[in-house]
Order: sequence, then C-alpha cells, then structure tokens
Amino acid sequence: MGTEGQKYVWEGAIPLQIHLDESEITTLPAPPPALILGPRIGYLPLLLSLIKPYFSSTLPPGTDTVWFDYKGLPLKWYIPIGVLFDILCLEPERPWNLTVHFRTYPADLLSPCESEDTVKWNFINSLKEAAYIINGNCKNVMNMSQPDQLELWRSFMNGHMEGNLRISSKLKLGTVGEESATKKATAHHQQSSSETKPDRIPVRLYVRSIEEDVHDLEDAPPVDSWDKISYINRPVEIHMDDGKIFTLRDAIKTLLPELFEDEPSIDEEMSRIELQDGEKALETDLCDQDLENASTARSRELTDTLDECTPSSCCSSEKAEVKLVRIQGIEPKLDIPFTWVVKNLSNPEHFLHICVCVLVAQGQDKMR
Repeated sequence: MGTEGQKYVWEGAIPLQIHLDESEITTLPAPPPALILGPRIGYLPLLLSLIKPYFSSTLPPGTDTVWFDYKGLPLKWYIPIGVLFDILCLEPERPWNLTVHFRTYPADLLSPCESEDTVKWNFINSLKEAAYIINGNCKNVMNMSQPDQLELWRSFMNGHMEGNLRISSKLKLGTVGEESATKKATAHHQQSSSETKPDRIPVRLYVRSIEEDVHDLEDAPPVDSWDKISYINRPVEIHMDDGKIFTLRDAIKTLLPELFEDEPSIDEEMSRIELQDGEKALETDLCDQDLENASTARSRELTDTLDECTPSSCCSSEKAEVKLVRIQGIEPKLDIPFTWVVKNLSNPEHFLHICVCVLVAQGQDKMR
C-alpha cells in the first residue's frame, strides 16, 4: 500500500493548453489549442496519442518528429512534466501554454525520442541507476522478468500506483524509513556506529539562478536556454545519528554547500557530537573521508541523461540565496524530515527531483 503522499503524487497533473506551431498549420481556420491533463510523473512524448489525432487533419506532409517548447525553449523530453513545470514556471501558469511541433526536430538541442520505447528504456535505465545508488548494484532490475517489466511500465503509463508498487517491491529498493529502522537495530549490536552504512538516496537537483534585481519571482525573465539551468545528479547520504533529524535543509546543504557556508556542515556537526562523546576527531575525519570517496567512486560509474555540473560550479556563495525549493509542486519547509520527503514525494523510478531557485548578485557568474 502506498502512502497518502504517494497517492497525491501519482494523481497529480498539470493542466496543459497545447498549441500547434503556426508554421505547421495548413488549414483555415487554425485549430484551437488542445486542453489536456499532463501527469506530473509522466513525460511529454507519452501525450502523443492524445495530441496527434487532434491536430492530424491540419499537419503538412512529412514524418512526425514530435517535440514541445515553452516560450521558445525546447523541452527535454526525459525530464518529468511536473519537474519541467516547477523549474520553468516559478509563478505557476495554469493552464500551462506549450507549443507542439511535428516537424523540424532540433537534434542539435534535444536527444532523439523515436517512440514510446525510447521513453520506456529511459525510465528503466533511471530505475537501474536508482537501484545501484541504493543497493550498490542493479541486479534486481536487470533480472526482472519480462511480464513484470511489462506490468511495471503499463501501471506507470496508466497511473495505477498499487500495481506499480507491487512490482516495484520485488526490486527490494526499500523504504528509507524502514531501512533506517533496520540499520539502527543492527547498529545496536555492533561495536561502533561507524560500521553502519548511511542510507543513500537517489536525487536529481535542478538549480535556476535569478539576478538580484528581480524583487518578485513572478517578474523573473523566462528561461531561454538550458545553459541557465544547472543539474546535479548525486546521491544524498542520510547518516545514522541518534537524536538528530536529517532535514531537507541538510540534504540540499550536502548538494549545494556553498550556499550554506555560514552554517556547520553535517559532517562538522556529527564530529562535534562525537567529540563530546569522547571520540577522537581524527577517527571521525577518516570515516567521513572513506564515505565521501566511496560516494564519489560510485557516482562516476553512473550514466547521466543530462549535462551535469559540480556543486561548486552551480553558483558562487557570494551573495547567493536560496529563494525557492519546490518538490512535486509543493514548497516544503526546509526543516521537514528528509526521510518523509523521500518516502512520499519520490517519482516512480525512485529518484527524488528537487527544483531550487537561487537569487544571485548581478554580474556574478551564472550557472552553466
């Protein structure tokens, strides 16, 4: 059974008003825009079966190569619809006005999407990546039977949460809350808490920078290039520290430490607590270094579907401020327990997608 939060995520949808590109209209009068609901967890190419019949009578001759744009920005088809909306519409636009194109695919800007199978394998590959991050291997996904793989995809396509969770449970990716409880019980019988491995959470972070002279986010200029959106694909480690709740703020701090330089890092806070308990600082530093090296080694083996930046290249710490954090259309308080966020707001491929808007000083280096 899924949680109430998961149910809302699966049922979430963006009202879309889709216009056909003017250059592809061959009849008069021009067709009115199509009004449909785009599932937050879905992908734009999967809407083709609804959109194509609506516009088919007015299209020019040629082969369909479908793509979408928002205010002239070609939309990356492998980013979930809800994530695209959250990062590009800081002031939510309802309905969301998109333009659909059936010709002149911008191959220099977008990777090809030839069919539904392309989207399916992108989804499966993301699931493999998430499994590798969580378990250290993806053999359960690789060994999934064809019927289970088909049912997993069909349940995703049809928005059937229970069917999807039933198949997904066979992959033994676990729930972070349950995993944490198990690890705490195990750690109780171990000689040192350092032997307990932290939970590793698959996270994709999208960071958009806004210049400081914009006083209201609704006045922010539209994104005209993907160079203005930074992307971090990196696991977040939840350390087992009794008495301290690992929050959403802590998670973002591990990914964007330069924005929280005036606050102690998670490792520094852990070291302080351990020192109070009589632990040596050197042992703590070595333990943290080993964890960091292991995380880096694994991250290098993962295949990213977007151009990835390093945390330090996203934005300079000088006069930079987090103005907005949005997950599944929600702007949660940063003090909320991260385990709750992961359990309730992750996408079906087990990645947590976080959108962040950062206010930066004029003249400061922009995110690439």
